[in-house]
Amino acid sequence: MSDQEQKSGERIAKVIARAGLASRREAEEWIAAGRVAVNGEVIRSAALNVTDRNLFTFDCEPLPERERTRLFLYHKPRGLITTHADPQGRPTIFAKLPRNLPRLISVGRLDFNTEGLLLLTNDGELARALELPATGWLRRYRVRAHGTITQDRLDALRAGITISGIHYGAIDAAIDRVQGANLWLTFAIREGKNREVRTVLAHLGLEVTRLIRVSFGPFQLTELEEGEVEEVRTRVLCEQLGEKLIAMAELDFSGAVVNRAEPDAQERREPSPRKGARGDLRVTSWGKKPAEKSTVEQRPKQKRRSKGAEHAWRAHDDDQPGRKLRRKFHGARADDSQPHPPGKVRAGSLTDRKGRSVAVERYGKPPVREAPRDAFAKRARVSEHQDQRKDESKNERFGKRPHKPSGRRRAPDRARGARPHRPRDKGKS
Repeated sequence: MSDQEQKSGERIAKVIARAGLASRREAEEWIAAGRVAVNGEVIRSAALNVTDRNLFTFDCEPLPERERTRLFLYHKPRGLITTHADPQGRPTIFAKLPRNLPRLISVGRLDFNTEGLLLLTNDGELARALELPATGWLRRYRVRAHGTITQDRLDALRAGITISGIHYGAIDAAIDRVQGANLWLTFAIREGKNREVRTVLAHLGLEVTRLIRVSFGPFQLTELEEGEVEEVRTRVLCEQLGEKLIAMAELDFSGAVVNRAEPDAQERREPSPRKGARGDLRVTSWGKKPAEKSTVEQRPKQKRRSKGAEHAWRAHDDDQPGRKLRRKFHGARADDSQPHPPGKVRAGSLTDRKGRSVAVERYGKPPVREAPRDAFAKRARVSEHQDQRKDESKNERFGKRPHKPSGRRRAPDRARGARPHRPRDKGKS
């Protein structure tokens, strides 16, 4: 390899990282262990620039082709740490991602108890470019804090602030609403230093109880639910990054997308709403059903323990009675010799309170149904009623009133006929 090719090419660790096998640090460890060969020669130093003309092998196998630059939006829940491996054994975000995604790295970090939007990409150069303060992408947070503060003190943060020898750049903060001893703030920063929001608010006398990142540059959290992953389309990504940023990071959008193993049915299943665990993953609908059954070793199911003598609701063998208790037998329903009503058995149906039909057997004589009335008599009654209405309307038209019975109307409960005669006493006046 000539000196000109070494100066114009890329570091071997960077090429391995862009192939999606490992990070740069892990690639350097592989090189030091003698697992990487260039043009058939094993190398021990990562200080080597290579080009596309060189042949690379890792463990005697060729490196995969470079995949197209991709960007994903991830709604990070609380209780997850942003790293690939945690020495303390805490759960990580990468362990919760679907298996059909490429090897991803995060653009910046979110604390263990911080939730919200986190950008993931398969290109380390893109992640590094978006993390730089020179890029100028605004990070916006929603903060719930305990304490009291005025808007004037928050406006003073626009000029920056220095805390414990560390200078933080311009911060745009505003009070949204106050709820008793708590208040909601909107915090906007451009640098994104380690625990910047919590450190600045603690310096102002506020204790952060909840921190949510709602946007990172032009990308918004919007309706992305907790634990969901959504890929940004290539056309939208190119428009938002711009030509200058694409050229600076040397991004490649012409490569192919490598199809990986799909998650099995157990991982695709959404968490139960009754449990509501924050760390559970909810896979989006763009994943496809796997064609073959996954060969991943599953955890063996535990045998269901029977409720034996050691169960809390059962007595021990020594405390159980020696004689087995017997239940009284009062006879089966089939032995009931109740006489049925006379008559033949008829099939019928009933409707329960839910509108369902229930088949029954009826005994005795069927109920007598009234014969249908004569249709001619019904029409005659209708015609008579119509003639009576016509006469009443005619009398009203020509000034005649309908005939009303004269005299005092009798009460409906009074007996009909003449009143009984009762002689009056002459002695009484």
